[in-house]
Amino acid sequence: MPKLTISLAQMQVVLGDVSRNTNQMQKMVAEAARRKSNLLVFPELFITGYTLEEARERSDELSKGMFAEISTLATKGNVAITGSILEKRGLEVANSMPFFAPNGRMLGVYRKMHLFGLFDEDQYLAPGQSPLVLDLPWGTTGLAICYDLRFPEIFRRYAIKENAKMVIISAEWPLARLAHWRALLIARAIENQCFIVACNAAGEAGDTVMAGHSMIIDPWGQIVVEAGETPQIITADIELDEVTVARGKITALDDIRKDIYDY
Repeated sequence: MPKLTISLAQMQVVLGDVSRNTNQMQKMVAEAARRKSNLLVFPELFITGYTLEEARERSDELSKGMFAEISTLATKGNVAITGSILEKRGLEVANSMPFFAPNGRMLGVYRKMHLFGLFDEDQYLAPGQSPLVLDLPWGTTGLAICYDLRFPEIFRRYAIKENAKMVIISAEWPLARLAHWRALLIARAIENQCFIVACNAAGEAGDTVMAGHSMIIDPWGQIVVEAGETPQIITADIELDEVTVARGKITALDDIRKDIYDY
C-alpha cells in the first residue's frame, strides 16, 4: 500500500452524553467513508469523556456494547477505526484503544499504561501492562493514549524493537498545555523517524477546554496536516516509504548505543 489516506475525527467530546457522542461518531465515520479514508482515528474516551466516577457503569466488555458498535461502523464504512473507550475487565476498567480493520475485525487492543494522576485516572482505572504493535497493510504500527506522549520510552521501543513506521495517538489534551502537545508530537516523530498520527478532542469537556490541533507529522518532523481548535474532521494522504528514506539518510536508529541502552 504505497499511499494511506487518514482522517482524524477531532470531536467535541460531550461529558457523559453517550447518545450525542455516538451520533457524532456515526456521522464522522460516514464522512471518512465518503472521503475514501483507509484509517479513521478518534480522540481519547470519545464516547463518555472523563466520567471516571461512573466508569464501571459506562464501560463495555470486549466485543460487546460500544466495541460491537464500532466494529459494525468499520464494516459499513469500509474503514479501519481506532480511538479509546472504557473497557470492562472483570472487576477492573481500562482506558482501552481497540483497532478495528475495515472488515470489522478487532486486530488488537492497547490499554493505557501511564495513568494521569491529575485526572485521578489511577483511582478508577487499571493500567495497561504492555505496548501494542500491529502488523497492518501499510506497515508495523504502534498505539498510544494521551499521557503516554510524555514518556518517550514507549515510542523508542516501537521504533527500535518493533521497527514501527507509524504511531497512532488518541488524546484528550487540554488547551492550557497546547505548546507541550505540539512540541512533544514533533519530537517523537523526529527522534523515532516515523509518522505520528495524533487525534485530540476540541472544545469544552466539563470544566476543561481541549486543545484540538490534531495532526499528522512525517518522519522529518514536518506537519502534513493540522487542525485548528474547533471540532472538525481532517484528512491527508501519506507515503509510508518516507520512513525508509528518512532512516536511510540519517541513521540515528542504527547508530544508537545498544551496548549501553536496553534496546
